[in-house]
Amino acid sequence: MLWTVVSFVGFTIAVAVISYIKTKGDDQTTAEGYFLAGRGLPGIVIAGSLLLTNISAEQLVGTNGQTWASNMSPISFEVGAAIACLILAFFAAPRYLKSGISTIPEMLGLRYDRTTKLWFSIAYIILYICVQIPVILYSGALVFENIFGLSGILHCGKLQAVVILCIAITIVGSCYAIFGGLKAVAVSDTVNGVLLIVGGFMIPFLALHILGKAAGSEGFAMLDGMKHLIEVYPEKLNSICPADVQAPEVPWPTIFLGLFFLNTQSWCTHQSFIQRLLAAQNLKEAQKGALFCACMKILSFLYLALPGVIAYALFELQGTQVSTMDDAYPQLITQVVPAPLMGFFAAVMFGAIISSFNSVLNSVNTMFTMDIYHEFINKEADELHLVGVGKKVGIVFAVITMVIGPMIYFFPAGLKTFLDSLVMLIGLPVLSGVFGGFFFKHLPKYAARFILVFHVIFYGLFLLTMSGSVHYLWAISALLPVEFLMLYIMNTRNKVNQPEPWVQKDVQAVDLTPWKYRWVMAAIVLVGVLVVYAIFSPLGIVR
Repeated sequence: MLWTVVSFVGFTIAVAVISYIKTKGDDQTTAEGYFLAGRGLPGIVIAGSLLLTNISAEQLVGTNGQTWASNMSPISFEVGAAIACLILAFFAAPRYLKSGISTIPEMLGLRYDRTTKLWFSIAYIILYICVQIPVILYSGALVFENIFGLSGILHCGKLQAVVILCIAITIVGSCYAIFGGLKAVAVSDTVNGVLLIVGGFMIPFLALHILGKAAGSEGFAMLDGMKHLIEVYPEKLNSICPADVQAPEVPWPTIFLGLFFLNTQSWCTHQSFIQRLLAAQNLKEAQKGALFCACMKILSFLYLALPGVIAYALFELQGTQVSTMDDAYPQLITQVVPAPLMGFFAAVMFGAIISSFNSVLNSVNTMFTMDIYHEFINKEADELHLVGVGKKVGIVFAVITMVIGPMIYFFPAGLKTFLDSLVMLIGLPVLSGVFGGFFFKHLPKYAARFILVFHVIFYGLFLLTMSGSVHYLWAISALLPVEFLMLYIMNTRNKVNQPEPWVQKDVQAVDLTPWKYRWVMAAIVLVGVLVVYAIFSPLGIVR
């Protein structure tokens, strides 16, 4: 236990030291330096930060739990993200960098009006503070408690352990997000990303080795474990499901509809993702970051999905199946990670939790300071004053989320799932407003606000009345095309009043020369996606 604690603290401190060394000479006195890392991030840092912003402890446990309970169909969220990264690199990135924006609401303000910017800024901030960050805090704390048993170490109750962990995550994450700015967040994400890749990839191979031993292997246990999995549980390795399945399985048609829309929203309009891209040195580095991340997402099924299936097979042999999805991955970790490596893995998990927390907190600070305070409260504020406001409001937001986070302990599991799904109440109208604004050049100023109200009402009604009987991806599949149809109608009717099309201005914030190898990387990504789906389908090992 002592070695576990020492190695955990050592790896965690090492990440902090590296982040400090890489950022100590940076100018944090300007809004661009603090919120956008001085627009100086290289592609590899953008890729690492994008990956770690996406992956949290909730995802490590949640997605593996879904594959334990169903099959490999949840890999669509990971492998499909690679396609969304292509859209980010080729379509969204050039347009965002052309306008020199700091936030997605700012892009909406430029396309429509100041009122639209205010509406979406407030909606995003409320959702992040009341739902997304508290869920990250709570789920991260719960995962850490389930795997490492902090309550037993400290001789306290589970709730007390969750509260302690929420406080610890808030303090450490806030040090990066509030006092270090985006550069510190991005650098720590990159370092943690390397650790996550090493630690995450370690799990399936260790688990297959243990599975092979449990199945009676007398030779190469890891290969025998994979052979046992393919021969005994081929249906668990299938990623293609019928159209009428329920969550956590993914209906195959929604891979091209609702899931595609959801991934595009997450990777192309989610503020905490996009902010890393907006901080790129130029378009070339932004495209490198998005495309490198796409390659890493193709392989993420190895640590975000396959361990769940292995856990099912291993627990069946042992006769000790867990009772809930969220217990599968923690139980697997306790069995397959050797004691000398547990401290390293704890540091990997903590880094993933911290990364998601500080990424979203940094985005909330940016939206409040730049989109609300500077735009509507104090337009005359200088750069140094804006940085000060960002730090102060960051502390306030961190404290609020730290208080809300442990309260999720008292919610039933279904309500927690419902809270997670609330993110789509704002996310999809943002996708409609931003991409619709690029496609349709004659939209009225109220168009995005109208879509926001429409979506909140109808998607909210779906969640309240039909989410138990109809897969939510079908609702997304239907709503987004309807919203684009409404935008098309508004665009057509407004051409009479607004004959001059909207033209996006190039503010020349960065060089917009694209990366010359972008098409080669895109081809590699597309081939990789097809290969993974072919393997985990009736055409591959499922047969």
